[in-house]
Parts: sequence; C-alpha cells; structure tokens
Amino acid sequence: MTPSKRIFPLNLLAYVVVAVLIAVLGNFEFAPPEVTAPAAMSAEAIAARLAPVARLEFASTAPAHTLKAGEAVYAGLCVACHGAGVAGAPKLGDKAAWGPRIKQGFDTLVKDATEGYKAMPPKGGGADLDPQEVARAVAWMADQGGASFKEP
Repeated sequence: MTPSKRIFPLNLLAYVVVAVLIAVLGNFEFAPPEVTAPAAMSAEAIAARLAPVARLEFASTAPAHTLKAGEAVYAGLCVACHGAGVAGAPKLGDKAAWGPRIKQGFDTLVKDATEGYKAMPPKGGGADLDPQEVARAVAWMADQGGASFKEP
C-alpha cells in the first residue's frame, strides 16, 4: 500500500471522531453565567440618555387675562349695536325693548348672547371674550333696562 492510501483512513477517522464529538457536545446545555446588567443599562438610564438635549416651549409674556366687568365689556364691544339699536338690538336703557327679553330669564339671555341671536354674532363678535364676561355684560345691560340680575 502506498503511503497516501494509508493516511486516508486515518484522516477519515479523525474527521468522523471530530464530528461525533461535536454532535455529542452539542446536545449538552451549557448555562450561561449569571450576568446582571450594570445600572447604566437600566431602562431609566437609557431613556435619560436618549432624551432630547433641549426642549422648546412657547409661553406668553403677556399678563394673565383679567375678566372685565359688564360695563367695560359693553363700552368696548356691545355699544356698537346696543348703543344705537342696530339691526333690532335693544338700546341700552330702553325698558320697553328689554322687558320681553328679561322675562325669558337670565340664562336664556346669556345663551343667546354666547351662541349668537338673529343678527348678533356669537359673543357679540368678541371671540376672545370669556363666557363669564359675556354673562356680566348681559346682566349689566339688562339691569339698565329694568332687570335686577346679579352680575356673575
């Protein structure tokens, strides 16, 4: 037998032995060592590292809105129509025009003033008015027309 023919079975045997060892050792479960994550890997630490560097917030530098009294609201907005009786608006102090409206009640007057009524736009056209300011203006105007509503 030639030397190459004698080495071939030994090489083949070596490959088979290695394959069997791999197969046998592959069936064993090797538990990984217990590893605890360092504090730097906690969910809170990761979230803190991923947080934005800066945050932009818009804030008004204007002073806080203070609610106006009923007379001030009337003088600034309502007088345009209720001062001259434009489009059927009851004039300030006209008891005959205000009488039927006052009988409907304060809540109805405020609702109509807030939502708009006939030719009057919602909030009398003052979209920035607070509902309480509208109620105050209604109470003040109705009081001038003979009502005795308490200003909210």
